Amino acid sequence: MRHPMTLPLAALLLTSSALSAAAEPVFNRIASFPVALNLPEGVDRDSETSAEIIAASSDGTMLVYSDSPHGGIGFIDITDAKAPKAAGYVAFEGEPTSVAMAGANVLVGLRTSDSKTDPAGDLAAVSLSGHAVVARCELGGQPDSVAVSPDGTMAAVAIENERDEELNDGALPQLPAGYVVLLALSNGLPDCESLRKVDVTGLAEIAPEDPEPEFVAFNDANELAVTLQENNHIVIIDGASGTVTGHFSAGTIALEGIDAEDDGVLSFSNSLDARPREPDAVKWLDSRRLVIANEGDWKGGTRGFTIFNRNGSVSYESGPSFEMHVARAGHYPDKRSDAKGVEPEGLEVARFSDDDLIFVLSERGSVVGVYRDTGGDPKFLQLLPSGISPEGAVAIPGRNLLATANEADLVEDGAARSHVMLFERSEGKPAYPQLVSDDRDGKPIGWGALGALAADATQAGWLYAASDSVYKGAPTIFTIDATAAPARIVDAMTVTENGEPAGKLDIEGLALDGKGGFWLASEGDAAKEVPHRLVHVDASGAIVESVAFPDILLAGQTRFGAEGIALDGDRLWVAIQRPWADDPAGMTKLLAYDLGTRQWGAVRYPLEAPAQEGAWVGLSELTIHDGHAYLIERDNLIGDKAALKSLTRVSLADMQPAALGGDLPVVRKELVRDFIPDLKSQTNGYVVDKVEGFAIDAEGFGFVVTDNDGVDDSSGETLFFGIGRMDEQSAALSAQ
Repeated sequence: MRHPMTLPLAALLLTSSALSAAAEPVFNRIASFPVALNLPEGVDRDSETSAEIIAASSDGTMLVYSDSPHGGIGFIDITDAKAPKAAGYVAFEGEPTSVAMAGANVLVGLRTSDSKTDPAGDLAAVSLSGHAVVARCELGGQPDSVAVSPDGTMAAVAIENERDEELNDGALPQLPAGYVVLLALSNGLPDCESLRKVDVTGLAEIAPEDPEPEFVAFNDANELAVTLQENNHIVIIDGASGTVTGHFSAGTIALEGIDAEDDGVLSFSNSLDARPREPDAVKWLDSRRLVIANEGDWKGGTRGFTIFNRNGSVSYESGPSFEMHVARAGHYPDKRSDAKGVEPEGLEVARFSDDDLIFVLSERGSVVGVYRDTGGDPKFLQLLPSGISPEGAVAIPGRNLLATANEADLVEDGAARSHVMLFERSEGKPAYPQLVSDDRDGKPIGWGALGALAADATQAGWLYAASDSVYKGAPTIFTIDATAAPARIVDAMTVTENGEPAGKLDIEGLALDGKGGFWLASEGDAAKEVPHRLVHVDASGAIVESVAFPDILLAGQTRFGAEGIALDGDRLWVAIQRPWADDPAGMTKLLAYDLGTRQWGAVRYPLEAPAQEGAWVGLSELTIHDGHAYLIERDNLIGDKAALKSLTRVSLADMQPAALGGDLPVVRKELVRDFIPDLKSQTNGYVVDKVEGFAIDAEGFGFVVTDNDGVDDSSGETLFFGIGRMDEQSAALSAQ
């Protein structure tokens, strides 16, 4: 592992301040609104809800989103964008699929039938002021996207009549065929009598008799671009006449240097032969060019976005480059992607000041890529963290705002809720990502699920982290240069056994052995035949010793095992996350393993009580510094329910281990820091549940890292931040 020269932290802070003073405007998240707060009075707040497609009022003070699972639309008051407020909810008999703003009303696409063979739907208009349904037009089929022309004179609806993915593996054709609807608008109200159906059959090379319109978008000339996703086709319609004036195949793309194997390894060394782009969202960049998000989910994952000239020729193809930016930020969804990549699905384009910007939404990666349109190859600017599964976005340039709607609601799993998130563009530097990887052999060092952290003994700002069992095919120890801004993963070392990546290993604790290698704490799971054990690796990552937990300890085992490890002289201390069967309620163990005598002992650690029924509290880290063991104690709650994410410490003098199987002494802990304010303020997101890594570097500075679960049922956000000198925090404790 390489050790580059590092700057002192004080010099780094001065350098960062100087750079930020001259930085160009950037987007940073300023607020996160859980849409469950918008559910009507009397409705269970733990009901599944969602924010899928989002629109903004003309003055930019009100957001409206479609909520398909709960069957309604929600309103959010963003008069104060940093403090969004619930502003009402309208429930429908039907499933809202999309929203678009039309003057003083919002237009809502409604699916009124669940039948794939006999689809039906309406277009409803709801007033922004009173939330009354002021118009409703039958569409004759199942709507998807809704768009309003820039001059406000017409609306377009993509009637998808979507396929049944369970029927013949989703193969087309599956009639009835989809089409496009155009309606005249007057003062934001649709004229149902003006409804025109635009036939788009017979155009695509794939299933021409069964087009499935997915997304619609107008340009300033009232021309409509329509994507036929499964047909891999794009159609251009003149709004005034309702005639098709152009169409072309979205084409195919072959990819090199991607991760195309579902093997629990982040390796960007695979290739993919030519696959259809399968466009989802489409937006006009100007009257000559349009951009598509290539979801590519059906036929294999094309992963990027493409800019087309209106004649169908390609102006720019991102290929895997967007995905590589996502991977560098730790958001590559290996487990969730089924080897199909980051799934670009949504798009927004807007002019902010003098910059024409493109926002590319990665549903699986849960990020938004920001690009500047140059007229040629767009310039990548930054990545924005966006909750779980961003589906829709709306720009509000007049207020320098961007809002994203995040579709996934994991309430049934006790995980994150669906959120609408707000970003503001201003001078400064990006608050996120806080940790990125360097390239190795021209490709990003793939990383995620950091569940352990340790500090180098001599190099200030030099840290090591390890990924847990999410990446079962390649357990890895990473080297982090925390003096950079953002911090950088500069090297990676695979843990091996007999020359192969080690199996049955879940690294949750990491400690330097003082000889160039590491001790690892591996959390076991008997149901998966993964043993609880300590593992010693040399400087190359090869396992040189494996220490099994003794039988007397395993007699009471659960799957919530070792979550931290630290070396104190010839003794290893290991934190067990939660109580085992031999522990009193509210107590867990700190294990001691003597490297000389090979004897085990333990003390007990008193845990706080969980804040709500069904939750739990446990330990997630252990590190030793200046006569104390520092531990992360946390609950498993997330968002506004999170109650406990803390750093505690125990005096080493108080940690006198007794033999296993008998009475164990109980240590006295003291609170060092409440992490919840840190977690709220870092990027203005919701409080994440897994604060899992803590280390104190050679100059006594503390660092924290969160586990993003490999972007599986997670926003993918990794927070990596410093909390200052530990001697100053110790002095504050002594003064209390």
